[in-house]
Amino acid sequence: MKKISLTISGCMGRMGQQLIKSADKNKNFKLVSFTENRKISRKILGIKPEINSISAFKKTNVIIDFTTPKCTLEILKIAVKLKKKVVIGTTGFTKKEDNLIKKFSKKIAILKAGNMSLGVNLLMYLTEITSRSLGKSFLSKVYEVHHKHKRDYPSGTALMLGKGIAKGKNKEFYSILGKKFLNKKTFPYGNKINFNSIRKGEVIGEHEVIFSSGKEVVKLSHESFDRALYSEGALTAAKWLFNKKSGLYSMRDLLNFK
Repeated sequence: MKKISLTISGCMGRMGQQLIKSADKNKNFKLVSFTENRKISRKILGIKPEINSISAFKKTNVIIDFTTPKCTLEILKIAVKLKKKVVIGTTGFTKKEDNLIKKFSKKIAILKAGNMSLGVNLLMYLTEITSRSLGKSFLSKVYEVHHKHKRDYPSGTALMLGKGIAKGKNKEFYSILGKKFLNKKTFPYGNKINFNSIRKGEVIGEHEVIFSSGKEVVKLSHESFDRALYSEGALTAAKWLFNKKSGLYSMRDLLNFK
């Protein structure tokens, strides 16, 4: 099988560095370029990082992007011109930015996921089922913990889980998006979905969805121990996306959850 040419965007970030390590060991890929939003003087694996541009993406088949929403949209504009496929692991998009990504996906294949982990995507699937099964008599909230360096909150994964709750209730997510708390010891249930984000130490990721009727509580949770599970998931996504036509895909499509 011919190797898939790969670009890592956000190459100096935590996920960027982990992706480079994982891709370098993976026989399905050939690393052809790295990009950052600033000039980097040193080479990585013999490749000098570039600014996002047509020349940086020209020789690639798939771009894996773990950056910022603003940077992701810049990358997509270039990817559309070059007809390149993009795996988006960036989080923190607004509703307007999500709609822009949908527009881009009409021209190129995009796989967007707030989390690349198989376990987390299974958790989201179970969240939908639980939300649908428990019905209106249960209120729900989402709790998450990440390392102190993570800026956005709630995490992309927490928002994914919130969307799973909404889908189970057959509601539009933004119509039942509740309050967003940061570093609170406790936080309330509400008629909408509330979120509490903890930022401490070097925690890779913990997520919990909690349902309560006032008489009983149901909890679904996931904990990550190794950042490599995210990079390996992103590479699996890139390999899967390589043969896809234009459209907006998710890890759920890849995993074929019904």
